[in-house]
Amino acid sequence: MAIRSIQRRCFLGAALGMAGLAGVQRASVAEGLQTGWKAGVARRAITPGTSVWLAGYGTRRAPEGKLHELWMKALALQTADSQPAVLITSDFQGVPRSMSNRVFSRLQQELGLERRQIMFTFSHNHCGPRLGDDLIDYYPVDAEQEKLVADYTDQMVEEAVAMVREALADLVPVTLRHGTGKTDFAVNRRNNREADVAELLARGEPLAGPVDHAVPVLHVATESGRSLAVLFGYACHPTTLSFTTWCGDYPGFAQLQIEQQYPGTTAMFVNTCGGDQNPLPRRKVELCERYGRMLADAVAAVLQQPLQPVQPALQMSFQLMDLPYLEVVDRAQLQELLQDSSAIKARWAERLLKQLDNGGEFETGSPYPLHAWKLGEELLWIGMGAETVVDYALRFKLQYGPGTWVMGYTDDMLAYIPSRRVWEEGGYEGGSFLYEYGRPAFRWRGDLEDRIAAEVDRLVRSTNAGQR
Repeated sequence: MAIRSIQRRCFLGAALGMAGLAGVQRASVAEGLQTGWKAGVARRAITPGTSVWLAGYGTRRAPEGKLHELWMKALALQTADSQPAVLITSDFQGVPRSMSNRVFSRLQQELGLERRQIMFTFSHNHCGPRLGDDLIDYYPVDAEQEKLVADYTDQMVEEAVAMVREALADLVPVTLRHGTGKTDFAVNRRNNREADVAELLARGEPLAGPVDHAVPVLHVATESGRSLAVLFGYACHPTTLSFTTWCGDYPGFAQLQIEQQYPGTTAMFVNTCGGDQNPLPRRKVELCERYGRMLADAVAAVLQQPLQPVQPALQMSFQLMDLPYLEVVDRAQLQELLQDSSAIKARWAERLLKQLDNGGEFETGSPYPLHAWKLGEELLWIGMGAETVVDYALRFKLQYGPGTWVMGYTDDMLAYIPSRRVWEEGGYEGGSFLYEYGRPAFRWRGDLEDRIAAEVDRLVRSTNAGQR
């Protein structure tokens, strides 16, 4: 199917029959004045203009056209007695800390924002561009490609800083309301063979394994009722497509539909712990569009119902904790792997040996970013770095109750973050695959879930204390 033809089909002509949010959640002027919330939004198109490869899958993937633009978006929130908080969402596959730290540093220097005030999330879209040293040993690259990626990453740092500055400059009085919907295209990929899923679904047979089909929604509206932003989440890999065409995968299609359905709205997606979840079946544009529609329809269904107001209070906590490796590799192990049948593992071994030859040492663990934001008494946002599996969302929502959003893919794409269950089962998400992410080890220590949960609980308690 031609790219131009696909672009024309992106939800145009989908007889939505809705004009704005007039009949959805119109906040009165009086209510808006009482809330005390202010919000600002900004956005940047991030589709590369050069031949930066598409990220993911460990192969050479030079771009060939686009289905739609890729985006980076910012939502700034503030109350009368709080510092601002900024949530960045993006269609990137992975933001490495070497890039996000530059953004955080610039925002601190130029705007006075502390690390606890910013969450930089990425959808983990595999039809988006490479960034910095994310998955540094993953691709068979040359110097020209590395220069393109470095230049593009520099540009994205500048765009992110400018975008946040713009969002903070455009703060206006708003109301915040939230609710939760549901859609069910995510499948636990560890417990269901991809080849079997279509037939199981056709027979109406239940699929195996834990999932999180919740669709949390936050609606941000001005005092006049104009929709400013719709933030929503879902726990699933954006890996419906694996071709070489720029596209936001199902989150991109969902955001397009919401913005067409509600003109003037900035639609923003967060991946809520989809590390072990896939959209199945997949590999067709038609399926990608379908999943985007399913997610957008779930969001629209929430917006058509009475939503719960979020009271004007905002507390933010952050910690960069140490996440230890089970065992750090040594020179002898690396020497043996230089001729490994896995090209990724061989490149990894070569790079780490050069690091040792230059006098470097390996860390015994990795810094791991965690956030807890409390919005009123109604919402708790937990931000977790990297590819968190669904167990974390299920655990923290049960522990902290309704209104808890657990956002994976925040600040740093450092590796899969398995739960204890997944770690004990092994496999791709829980086994000896940290080398694919450039870490100087094969596995995390098995107690990582307990360590993370204890730190999250400390952060949550600190935000609760701050509200009293």
